[in-house]
Amino acid sequence: QVHLVESGGGLVQPGGSLRLSCAASESIGSSNTMGWYRQAPGKERELVAAMTGGGAANYAQSVKGRFTVSRDNAKNTVYLQMNSLKPEDTAVYYCHAYGVNGVGLGFNSWGQGTQVTVSS
Repeated sequence: QVHLVESGGGLVQPGGSLRLSCAASESIGSSNTMGWYRQAPGKERELVAAMTGGGAANYAQSVKGRFTVSRDNAKNTVYLQMNSLKPEDTAVYYCHAYGVNGVGLGFNSWGQGTQVTVSS
């Protein structure tokens, strides 16, 4: 199965920036969607941003204009650049990917999560 590993979370002050990375354990090609969800304590998990292998992106309304999702298909990696962070962005951020991998097998995988805390 495809394993996803996130990195880049941490503590940042309001207005600051963080860049999250998520790397797949194997070649997954471009016939898939990779993106980010987040879950704050007591709240349901929500989609933040996602991008297809062809570069089409979707964002939650709450992060449009502040967050940017990108990916490097050669590195099997998706990124989330988070700018102008707000306390309400505090959550565990999970990488997610689904589709068909580089050898034609379907997959649906989640990372372990990385904590993002926005606080002064």
